[in-house]
Amino acid sequence: MKPHYIFHWLRVIAVAAVATLPIAAHAESDANTLRVGYQKYGTLILLKAHGTLEPRLEKLGVKVSWTEFPAGPQLLEGLNVGSVDFGTTGETPPIFAQAAGAQLSYVGYEPPAPAAEAILVPEGSPIKSVAELKGKKVALNKGSNVHYLLVRALEQAGLKYSDIEVVFLAPADARAAFERGSVDAWVIWDPFLAAAETSIKARVLKDGKGVVNNYQFYLAEKSYAARRPDVIAAVFEEIAKVDEWAKSKPKEAATALSPLTKLDEATLLLALNRGAYGVTYLNDKVVAHQQQIADTFHGLKLIPKAIQISDSVWVPSKKVVRK
Repeated sequence: MKPHYIFHWLRVIAVAAVATLPIAAHAESDANTLRVGYQKYGTLILLKAHGTLEPRLEKLGVKVSWTEFPAGPQLLEGLNVGSVDFGTTGETPPIFAQAAGAQLSYVGYEPPAPAAEAILVPEGSPIKSVAELKGKKVALNKGSNVHYLLVRALEQAGLKYSDIEVVFLAPADARAAFERGSVDAWVIWDPFLAAAETSIKARVLKDGKGVVNNYQFYLAEKSYAARRPDVIAAVFEEIAKVDEWAKSKPKEAATALSPLTKLDEATLLLALNRGAYGVTYLNDKVVAHQQQIADTFHGLKLIPKAIQISDSVWVPSKKVVRK
């Protein structure tokens, strides 16, 4: 697929996802409601499972609504079209979204979790190295965090992005193609990664260690963050508590997540143990890292214009005090 079609299809897929939401989700943003977009996995679904955000924000006169999205690009398109106020994604989706004109603000991040994403091959595949992917079909969710993992892993192996055939598929479709042998490799993140390892014995060809940082970013619709910095600060404090819970009691967290994700606790424990916990606001180092990714994608013509990450970084008036 030609690079300039990426944005068209990201929008088509994401708008289709948003179109299935209740009509109320399309209402104009209300400062007294926080509409949270979350994915199948990540700290926000842990926060949802823990159930502490609603009573905390109720004290501020704010209600919480939750909407699940299949991946980061769709979530940020939801933010762009006005159905989401706050969400979390990996590194790459906000770059594609910012390049497409989304009004988003980076409001925080979690520490690196490089082992939480990987390039997979089937258990019996003859492929033993990334270099052997030359000429092969590799599936991934376009514009997702693993997009950068693939680019960097190919680069380290002495290959160009054009040396492989990239097949853009959402996680469920990618797994189906992977299982039936329609693609040679699949680049994916947890918990889909852990599920593939435990249920179909997929083999990790290369994970993110030594290749990428794999930060998890928290993002807000720009005008909402400007109107309700008190809400953003409160959310951060609750995320920090959930981080401590997941880190200190992973089995308890896995039990809470299982009914929400429809995954068994063993799979979730594998994923949780590869996570990283410790929410904080962005610093210059993280912004510079994100800028490097943006510049890489622009150089590959995967985004249509150069962007400045610093233009979309929210500066809080009051820092969250970690206890």
